[in-house]
Amino acid sequence: MTKKKFPPGWDEARVKRFIAHCDEQEEDVELAEDEAARQHSGQTVMVVPSELVPAVRELIAKHSSR
Repeated sequence: MTKKKFPPGWDEARVKRFIAHCDEQEEDVELAEDEAARQHSGQTVMVVPSELVPAVRELIAKHSSR
């Protein structure tokens, strides 16, 4: 059996709650959350090829730990 890896502070129960929240959320509420996230200064939303996601996550983690 493989051991699951979760981000710091997350466990399987939290992941399941997050998935349930996303599944139950209405589309207009989801869009409003996305728009609100774009209002934060100093952050950018972009599309990244799937194969680059691990590298991007690693860069963000290194940046956040500074």
